[in-house]
Amino acid sequence: MANDGACLFCKIRDGQIPAQLLYQDDHVLAFHDISPQAPFHVIVIPRKHIATLADATVEDAEVLGRLMFTGAKLATEAGYKGSGFRVTMNAGAGAGQSVFHIHLHVLAGRPLSWPPG
Repeated sequence: MANDGACLFCKIRDGQIPAQLLYQDDHVLAFHDISPQAPFHVIVIPRKHIATLADATVEDAEVLGRLMFTGAKLATEAGYKGSGFRVTMNAGAGAGQSVFHIHLHVLAGRPLSWPPG
């Protein structure tokens, strides 16, 4: 899996940095955020390194769908289907992306206002 060697999420993916894993398969992995913004705050990443959503190609459409499906599955399994949950992806520094490996935030367990920030 290509990366520049410095990507935090690639290091988590490769087992070089520990994370509290919640789910993994051949395409994605999910772990608890180290600085949670809600009682349930999970990060879902593709195993493939893609720096930002703007860098995704049509070939990445399936893995992008898997990110959403996995986020919904995890929130539902954690009991948040009825009360609701939020999934969000920041694309670029101006939108708040701080780790340049696409990732989906899944948040639940508290009221989430709109607009978010």
